[in-house]
Amino acid sequence: MSESLTEVIGWLSSCILVATIAKQVYKQWNEGSSEGVSKWLFVGQMAASLGFTVYSWLVDNWVFVVTNSLMLLNGLAGLLIVLRHRRREKRSRATGQRSERTQAANS
Repeated sequence: MSESLTEVIGWLSSCILVATIAKQVYKQWNEGSSEGVSKWLFVGQMAASLGFTVYSWLVDNWVFVVTNSLMLLNGLAGLLIVLRHRRREKRSRATGQRSERTQAANS
């Protein structure tokens, strides 16, 4: 197989992977919910992506340097979204509890 065809396959696969994960992170953001999504998924993914980025750089594989760098950014975005949603849910529950106590006191 020619080297240029190998590169095309690598870059195409990279685009598919990054687009797939980015779409999931976007969906999470757009729906305003991270229900059922563990923050540890993104922490682990970021750790692996960082390690793979360094490894790929050391072996001089630019397809994987770019791919794993983008995956690291996707993981960071996903983690920040999960944390934001959890904070909002916590505030919402606290506000709801205060509201219920106020209604009970006024009854």
